[in-house]
Amino acid sequence: MSPSKILVCVSGSIAAYKSAELVSLLTKSGCEVKVVATDGALQFIGRATLEALSGHQVYTQMFAESHKIHHINLVKWADLIVLYPASASTLGRLRLGLAEDLLTACFVANNFIKPYLIAPSMNVNMYAHPAVQENLATLQSWGATVIEPASGNLACGTKGKGRAPEPAEILAIIKESL
Repeated sequence: MSPSKILVCVSGSIAAYKSAELVSLLTKSGCEVKVVATDGALQFIGRATLEALSGHQVYTQMFAESHKIHHINLVKWADLIVLYPASASTLGRLRLGLAEDLLTACFVANNFIKPYLIAPSMNVNMYAHPAVQENLATLQSWGATVIEPASGNLACGTKGKGRAPEPAEILAIIKESL
């Protein structure tokens, strides 16, 4: 993969731990990686892990102490944006255009100028819910690339479709998208 700038957005899902492996794979592939994480994501994976793997601070606030407009500047910087994992709540907020935190503001600021990949991860029943399916269909119709979740054992103890795809699969899709 030629050197690229990848913005990895991480929402609150048990699968957030997989984002660390994706960041590692991307940096090993020669990409420069920055991470935007929701407060919920940081309940599942530590900021220090993502910072060590990316070599950059983890962005969580729309307006930090530097008063930079991060949602605009991060989108300008990136060649591609990937939301991995995408929780049901985050998908709903994206569909509504609610730019209420840094992750959702980056989505709205991009307006599909650059590739935007979405990898849903949630309980099988949540994934199958009509609202979630409608949100995904709408986001895809706008220009997002939705990556189908895998089937298997889920963190909640059930089996079915809803597992975050493996980081190596996401890496391959990023390579194709660039």
